[in-house]
Amino acid sequence: MREEEIKRKRTESRLVELLPEAFSGMNDNRINSLSVTAVVCSRGRYDAKVYLDKSYLTEKEQGEALRQLRAVSGYLSTYVRESEGWYKSPKFTFEFDTQLEQIAHIDALFKEIGKRHNKEEANEPNKGESNES
Repeated sequence: MREEEIKRKRTESRLVELLPEAFSGMNDNRINSLSVTAVVCSRGRYDAKVYLDKSYLTEKEQGEALRQLRAVSGYLSTYVRESEGWYKSPKFTFEFDTQLEQIAHIDALFKEIGKRHNKEEANEPNKGESNES
């Protein structure tokens, strides 16, 4: 891993810790209980894509939360800059994380494949046994 990649990963991990702290200080219930699942920074660390857990929010609440997060992104940038002593903070883009849903879907597919495989094995006659008496 190159030095630039190490710095980017360090920034990402620091943002995963700082953003929930900033969220918890807000008065909006849609935001202060959000949890950050991951942060991905661009190469120059000017932009950061923040992935949020959506497990307990409806579609409508997700839209409202994203709108509110866009509105307070300036506050979040200031919070991050001041708490870390950085000259600049990345520009934040917020998205809800769909990775958990994708993992659950893939697991369900594997279970279905396993059931079909077991059913096919049960329906096949035993190949190794002879039917001679």
